[in-house]
Amino acid sequence: MISTIIFDLGGVLIDWNPEYVFKHVIPDEEKRRFFFEHVATHDWNIEQDAGRTLEEGTTLLVNKHPDWEHEIRAFYGRWEEMLGGPIHDTVELLRDLKANGNYRLLALTNWSNETFPVALDRYEFLHWFEGIVVSGDEKTRKPFSDIYEILLDRYDVQPEDAVFIDDSLANVEGAEAVGLNGIHFQGAAALRETLREWKVEV
Repeated sequence: MISTIIFDLGGVLIDWNPEYVFKHVIPDEEKRRFFFEHVATHDWNIEQDAGRTLEEGTTLLVNKHPDWEHEIRAFYGRWEEMLGGPIHDTVELLRDLKANGNYRLLALTNWSNETFPVALDRYEFLHWFEGIVVSGDEKTRKPFSDIYEILLDRYDVQPEDAVFIDDSLANVEGAEAVGLNGIHFQGAAALRETLREWKVEV
């Protein structure tokens, strides 16, 4: 029986998208695509989520791509503008789970520990969780097994009694590798139905 529900945050409860900033910083779509595929890549950004400082990550990239310095510095300089707000349907689902009172609610997020306090101040629903494990604090990240183990150990969660929700399939597979039940998030309505299939009252 599921007693603990673990949420990813970005892409599940919070809309975050660099395009909100970079459609203005780099108006040309082809040039913008090149920037994200070859300069400020996902692999670069996720190292900040795993604990590398924003200053170190930015300096490293500016040194490597000096012609893109303005654009690189905009990534974290205008980071708050990349937050699009709550994903309301999922927040309502979370509200229902909290109101039910029968489930432990936890979160596990790949997020820089330098920028996460902004979200914590901005979104009241983040305070509904019993606890949040932030990759930047732990110096590791999903989908590596150690970050799931940190959450399980810290909050004394039995993996077979918990379900983990993430919009990244790789992160879901990482959770399943340590014994958690996984749900690949593809919208709040589908998530609600899947939780009901798990006999979760929502």
